[in-house]
Amino acid sequence: MRLAMLSDIHGNLHALEAVLADLKAYAAPDQIWVLGDLCLMGAHPAECLQRIRDLPNVKVISGNTDRRLVTGQRGAVRPKNAEEWASFAEWLTQRDQCHNWTVSCLSYADFEYLINLPAEIELHVPNYGWLLGYHGAPGNDEANLLPDTPADEVLDHFLDREGRFGVGGHTHIPMDRELGMWRVVNVGSVGMPKDDPRPCYAIATFENGTAHVEIRRVTYDIEAMLRALEQSSNPAWQWAAENFKRT
Repeated sequence: MRLAMLSDIHGNLHALEAVLADLKAYAAPDQIWVLGDLCLMGAHPAECLQRIRDLPNVKVISGNTDRRLVTGQRGAVRPKNAEEWASFAEWLTQRDQCHNWTVSCLSYADFEYLINLPAEIELHVPNYGWLLGYHGAPGNDEANLLPDTPADEVLDHFLDREGRFGVGGHTHIPMDRELGMWRVVNVGSVGMPKDDPRPCYAIATFENGTAHVEIRRVTYDIEAMLRALEQSSNPAWQWAAENFKRT
């Protein structure tokens, strides 16, 4: 059984197409899991959503930004110092403009799709056991499970779950950790990786009771992505571009 796992596309169609081309050339997965944060930030929110929906054998869950888009919620933020406070009002304006523009690009059918996405996925793999997919952590789409998060803190999120393989995104930083009874994987980010400018995804192969996880990187035309963002009608395109440039 082979499972392809993608997360955090963030409206970056250029990166998504590069990942899907690599996946098509490299592997023929039995299933594809897309673990949330599909639309917000990039120049092509609706196009990314449709591309994902058109994939064969795909299962999709909601991420925190997907939830915010369809509910009108915004994440809590707090300035760290006087300098950040001085620009805080403008930052909030830019953030909200980006959210609102993204919503304006989506149809009501897109809204219905996003609002009905589940928060988690489960799958039983014969001769291996249960897999669990989530965005940030089980039960919390904003939790940060990082490569250096203490093991006991990671495992606290799995106390009320049964299984042996957990996979998510959200942090935009890949990892693969064996923690007691759980193997905890982060597939990184397709559209906005933090640790490396190259889009990232993962393939898990389950065979003879074991799991082999491969984190894959691909290249794409970052400058074309940024030009598309500039040429979009997003009034906060420069703010959005800075978020991509942090990768």
